[in-house]
Amino acid sequence: MVTAAPARVDGTPDGLAEFARQARRWLAGHARPRQDQDEAARSVAVFHDLPFEEEKALLGRICAWQRTKFDAGYGALTWPAEHGGAGLDPLFEEAFAEVEAEFDTPGSHELASVSVHLIAPTVRLFGTPEQQERLVRPLLRGDELACQLFSEPSAGSDLAGLATRAVRDGDEWVITGQKVWSSGAQFAGWGELIARTDPDVPKHKGLTAFLLPMDTPGVEVRPLRQMSGGSSFCEVFFDQVRVPDSLRLGGVGEGWRVALATLGFERGHSGQTSAVGGGYAQLVALARRLDRTGDPEVRRLLAEVWVHERIAQLAAQRDRETRLAGIEPGPIGSLRKLAWSQGLTLVSEAAAVILGPRLVADTGEDAFGWTEHVLGAPGYRIAGGSDEVQRTIIGERLLDLPREPRADHDVPWREIPR
Repeated sequence: MVTAAPARVDGTPDGLAEFARQARRWLAGHARPRQDQDEAARSVAVFHDLPFEEEKALLGRICAWQRTKFDAGYGALTWPAEHGGAGLDPLFEEAFAEVEAEFDTPGSHELASVSVHLIAPTVRLFGTPEQQERLVRPLLRGDELACQLFSEPSAGSDLAGLATRAVRDGDEWVITGQKVWSSGAQFAGWGELIARTDPDVPKHKGLTAFLLPMDTPGVEVRPLRQMSGGSSFCEVFFDQVRVPDSLRLGGVGEGWRVALATLGFERGHSGQTSAVGGGYAQLVALARRLDRTGDPEVRRLLAEVWVHERIAQLAAQRDRETRLAGIEPGPIGSLRKLAWSQGLTLVSEAAAVILGPRLVADTGEDAFGWTEHVLGAPGYRIAGGSDEVQRTIIGERLLDLPREPRADHDVPWREIPR
């Protein structure tokens, strides 16, 4: 049952404060306040390392919480009313997230985040009215889950070099190829697929996007076992998969534009996922439990992690003030994403020093779980655009350095050596 949406308030600091008070009252009626020990005991895994049924159950709880928020008017704060949103400024969404962090909720999952923050806005931006009607609200409410079908074994950071083919056959497209690193694909009902529809033009121009039901005949999902122990990522194979043209997302040949929009949403959201992995609260609790707070190297690393987290908070505040002034942050998102992945690495270094040999042996001291952070953190040097890609964006768009030379510029994809 849909309850009353949050009262509309102005975007001034006083208005935001009143909104936060309203949100806190609502949350207090639907969730238990988070205790300090809850934060210290929170899982430090970067990616979910759960058995299939446990991960499926976690997604079920996350989607149920998303439905509760959506029906109360808090699940799509920045979206227009026609999609079930409240039509508020992004600052209100950030304010709600800060208050929500004070309460014990089911947490997050890559697939749920991709569905709400990446796929839903992409469908809104490029989808037909029928596609929007079919998917936007269900994705925002947690009724549907959708994964990205972008990267390929031979086209990761060079996404435009992908080789999965889509060939027109009347009112359908026949798709053949393979994708990899698709988070949560084994649980997704839909996928946003980028395929090559014209191999005779430069690689960026011959791509088209599709909305693919994952139960379509010919689609095979294979979970990949990660070094951290879980299988959140998948490879997906397409064997003569037929997709109606009505599920094409955007125009023929506009796939790169669609992909860039989705990646832009991803980079803009990456730095907001502060609950992923471990942090200062978990590290200092670990150091105290192991009586390591007197070690000078431990103290130095704890201080570095604390400073990094404070700087990240200041950067987030700066971005909020920029948006409040009506200015979009733009490529600064690449700087934020790069700093965030570096922060995950710094936490790994601190955990390794605090734990020493305990990091690689399950001694029964409830510390071996830090391997899930240490082994998972390198993944975010790739996810959302590799560190190298972020540095290129920073160099060219923020520092105004010369563009990197490209040997494949204006060369038909078919003629590019592979």
